[in-house]
Amino acid sequence: MAEASGRDRREKFLRDLIEITDSSSAPVAANHASQSPSALVGITTQLDQIAPRIDIRPDQIEVLEEPKEFYDTLKRLIRSAKQRIFLSTLYIGKTEHELVSTIHEALASEGQLKVSILTDALRGTREDPESSCASLLANLIVAYPDRVEIRMYHTPNLTGLRKALIPKRINEGWGLQHIKLYGIDDQLILSGANLSSDYFTNRQDRYHLFSSRTVTDYFYRIHRAVCSISFILEDSPASSSSHTLTWPNSNPAPSPLSDPRRYIQAATRLLLPLCSPSVSSSSLQSAPLSATTKEADTSETTTALYPLLSHPPTINTELPAIRALLSPLSSNHLTSYAFTAGYFNPHPLVKRTLLGLSSSPFSIPGTILTASPHANGFYNSAGVSGLLPAAYSHLSLRFLQAARHARANVVLREWKRGIVGEEGGWTYHAKGVWAHFQLAPAPSQAPPQSSSPEEQGTEEAEATLIGSSNYTTRSYNLDLEVGALVVTNDKTLIRKWRREEENLKEWTQSVGEGDLKSKERKADWKVRGAMLIVKLLGGSL
Repeated sequence: MAEASGRDRREKFLRDLIEITDSSSAPVAANHASQSPSALVGITTQLDQIAPRIDIRPDQIEVLEEPKEFYDTLKRLIRSAKQRIFLSTLYIGKTEHELVSTIHEALASEGQLKVSILTDALRGTREDPESSCASLLANLIVAYPDRVEIRMYHTPNLTGLRKALIPKRINEGWGLQHIKLYGIDDQLILSGANLSSDYFTNRQDRYHLFSSRTVTDYFYRIHRAVCSISFILEDSPASSSSHTLTWPNSNPAPSPLSDPRRYIQAATRLLLPLCSPSVSSSSLQSAPLSATTKEADTSETTTALYPLLSHPPTINTELPAIRALLSPLSSNHLTSYAFTAGYFNPHPLVKRTLLGLSSSPFSIPGTILTASPHANGFYNSAGVSGLLPAAYSHLSLRFLQAARHARANVVLREWKRGIVGEEGGWTYHAKGVWAHFQLAPAPSQAPPQSSSPEEQGTEEAEATLIGSSNYTTRSYNLDLEVGALVVTNDKTLIRKWRREEENLKEWTQSVGEGDLKSKERKADWKVRGAMLIVKLLGGSL
């Protein structure tokens, strides 16, 4: 790919964006040792050693429930933008003219507004030279060349002959920019949803709106870092697709297509400081509430957010955070959990954690939510991708077989709302974890052991994990992912999360091994053969 032109314009663009964040207080560690102990400390102690922590007020978190609410909220925030819009997504649908027009309108009405969009290079250019995500976004560059930047991340895992041979329709199986961050001024939507019509209408996902400058700034720094190691989209009337991807000399890494190894090294140096833990194990005794970024104006922490990042093969804070959260050895009592992924193929360590938690001697009840084949986005898809629903059913069967052997107290439920491709049919794309705890009182507040349970002062707490990851081997070995683990003992926020969980369960029904072994569901030789070929070629589901 050609070297970038207009370097001065890009550098000015980046300086302006940096000033938006750096003009406010950046996250600074604050020692909370002087505060009274919190009942949450049993949950947060391990997490403080894994990831950064931001203490926020629970009323700064809003849980959106359906695609239309997500889309309406996103458009409303864009229309009111004053300083910045940053969108990190796998792709923007090639026909999303309304969304792009909304961004146009915001730029026209606010002369100081800057827009930064990050997508995946493979997915964003898949339809080139026909209409594509890239061609749609190129219109923004033409209209506002000094105020809009479009970046496209390319995986270092797909280069040379392998890239030339693997069809575009399935090449995303070798790694993607999978982050979903939608930031407008001081508000951020963290989700697993991409930006296309099905995600705005009939594809169920999860969506959390954070009204916090501290949280928004933190994730903006991640967005900005990934943009700096990505290709830039430029208008190019002479090319067949009217745009081109170039690698700016100002990028702090070589192109992933020319030197994948050095690219990974440089990317790691850039991203690692953004996911360093709040405290080290040696400092825990002197900081019982951890060293954190503090936005919550309270004397005691009630809600903590941990940003999580996966940048294979060198960075992964999400996997250890999941294992810490779902540890049966926690000093607090984990009473139950729910785990969801539209594409259910958990990483071996995630699978081991879930089954270990639900097996003897702990036997903590667990619920797995995943998509029915009729709610899988690849249902009745043409070509090899049409085999994917059956492949995921086969993987669900393997999980249930492992659960039976482990005598695990876990139930698998499939989400179905109509049939994909038919009137009223929805797809399922939600991913996340809900963990329910019964907390003991803080040590300084503990009543005598002879007290009744009510007098003991036990209270509920909950944690949820939300973000882009599907928690698969592919997520942790190939894809760029960002999420957040949020922990609270605030009753109002707990009610919001439980309503979200129950709303998703409403469209599910339990399935067993017999259902998945039926003639209609059993994976045939073509499905198993395709799964093997993908694995042999270095890809993953």
